[in-house]
Amino acid sequence: MALQQLSDEQIRTWTRAQKDEWWLKNVYRGDMAQLTLRSALTGFLLGGILSGTALYIGGKTGISIGVGLTSVILAFALFRLLASSGLAKDFTILENNCSQSIATAAGYMVMPMISALSAYMLITGKIIPWWQMMIWMSTCSILGVLVAFPLKRRFINEDQLPFPEGRACGVVLDTLYSDDGDTGMRQAKLLAKTALWTAAFQAIVSDGWMKLIQFKLLMMDKWAGLVEPWHLHERFDDYYYMYAAKADLLIPKILGTDFRALGLRFNADLAMVGVGGLMGIRVANSILLGSIINFVFLAPWMIQRGDIIERIAPSGKVVPISRVEIVNQWGLWWAVAIMVVGSIVGLLAKPELFTGLFKGFGKKEQNTGPDPVAHIELPLMVSYIGIPIFSVLAAWTTHEFFNVPWLLSFISLPLIFILTVICANAMALTSWTPTGALSKITQFSMGAIDSSNPASNLIPAGMTAEVASNASNLLSDIKPGYMLGAKPRQQAIGHVIGIFSGAIACIPLYYLLFLPPDADGLRSTATIISEKFAFPAAMQWKGVAELIAKGVSSLPASAIIAMVVAAIAAVVIEVSRIVTKGKFPLSAVSIGLGVVLPPDSCLAMWIGAALFWWMGRKHPDPKTSGHQFWVEGCEPICAGLISGAALMGIGNAIINVLL
Repeated sequence: MALQQLSDEQIRTWTRAQKDEWWLKNVYRGDMAQLTLRSALTGFLLGGILSGTALYIGGKTGISIGVGLTSVILAFALFRLLASSGLAKDFTILENNCSQSIATAAGYMVMPMISALSAYMLITGKIIPWWQMMIWMSTCSILGVLVAFPLKRRFINEDQLPFPEGRACGVVLDTLYSDDGDTGMRQAKLLAKTALWTAAFQAIVSDGWMKLIQFKLLMMDKWAGLVEPWHLHERFDDYYYMYAAKADLLIPKILGTDFRALGLRFNADLAMVGVGGLMGIRVANSILLGSIINFVFLAPWMIQRGDIIERIAPSGKVVPISRVEIVNQWGLWWAVAIMVVGSIVGLLAKPELFTGLFKGFGKKEQNTGPDPVAHIELPLMVSYIGIPIFSVLAAWTTHEFFNVPWLLSFISLPLIFILTVICANAMALTSWTPTGALSKITQFSMGAIDSSNPASNLIPAGMTAEVASNASNLLSDIKPGYMLGAKPRQQAIGHVIGIFSGAIACIPLYYLLFLPPDADGLRSTATIISEKFAFPAAMQWKGVAELIAKGVSSLPASAIIAMVVAAIAAVVIEVSRIVTKGKFPLSAVSIGLGVVLPPDSCLAMWIGAALFWWMGRKHPDPKTSGHQFWVEGCEPICAGLISGAALMGIGNAIINVLL
């Protein structure tokens, strides 16, 4: 059906009661199935699977990828096929929206694992027990849900704020269920085919899958005498280096440093190609630029100067210069400076995010009658009672699990709530959740009070990110439900289901992927960072915590100079973006991200972004098959690349543990 909405005049002049009565009469679908057993189960399963892919990509890139549209397409296609075969009734549009809300909530559970919690473990060397991680994350997430619903009455019912990402999801759902499913099935087939081809390629480059196929299934170790399983090298330049060693060919170097030590490799990582397609060419250009500046120009220079050196590990073993050492010893500091300053300048450049919070607070409510939607809304009393209870629980777990002083645990709560409201307002207006900038405000504020204990700033900042992201993303999920006539109370329940789906799926997977046991069954935080998983978000959080603890004076002079230059550059870049109204082609935060990411991942993301950008320019006409494939199919193709590669990568890790 055509989506109905109020006019600007009606939004400005009507009372909230009038708006709610109009919505009940014209939009609300009270008799349509929404939170059913099958929609809850579908969302729970899809959320668990897709949150696993989000964790895999987050460990590689530090970026939290949205899984909402992917879950919408998959759920639509699944039940459309079941309905056509007579095995089940088709999903209603509200059941799909409910599944999408559950899956989205599950996907956002990975954020603290790839940032604050990993940073805490890297700094302290302590592994957080899985049950503590689950309790702390679930408590903070539910607190975000409880904070969201009083804001929902204001932002969605009364102010009718746009929530662009949520609105886009509502439009997609309406389109899928309004055109006999042609668009949805076309996108689902595109996603499935891409995922299957990607999975096949990923299997060929995975040692675990090839070991399973060649040794366990084909028994090639017995009849063919195979000692090691053959697999295609994901880094294609390995073949050149192997041949160069035999033929005594040139080994590429910059100022005497081997390309491989600088991390300058060529990696056929299709998941990163998909991430690049989703991020767009401007962000990808900035990431690649940051990588080139750091690893092609600055790192070789600093190695030659002696500011980046081989070091002796506590075990006495020499640690050679590598990409990880370049980042840890030097590059991280200017990356942190440009990202933190850039994100804060970008936040301060949007005064409407702050002023909009107080708009209308002095206006008297004109209606004094009963609330027209009280029977379907989550009662505000749930939030009024739940917020104090879960705030105390969050403070208690923060103190008990991470040794953050009681006083700091409670002092951080009011700041977290203020920043959460700002973050929700940002999501409402721009679909941008500035959790990075806002969590740094908490991190620096708590660090100013207690600089000796890294947990005192990392964990409260992690609470800010978790509470704010859950509140903001729940509101963004409620927006399409509001557009389609869903029951908000059931959406809140669905979001909580998604929280547990993400926690149950991702926490065991985190330990499997990033904290695998050694031959003696012992786990070490040294395995979190690897050549495959750079954990750039955790590295940024770790860098800020170390800067708070040690101070700038502990850094090499060249690193301090680089930080000052990077901070100035961040201001110039972000101001240029503001002056040009977003047309300036660079992003300060993305440049910093390119420093922390492996250069081969940056190149793969740029290839993906450039491919879809070029094809979009080549096929501008919406009526052409090229436009339908490359432009309309961009998100399904990228989702297929990400999910196919990530799921096979996760499977490879499981096989290696079992075999």
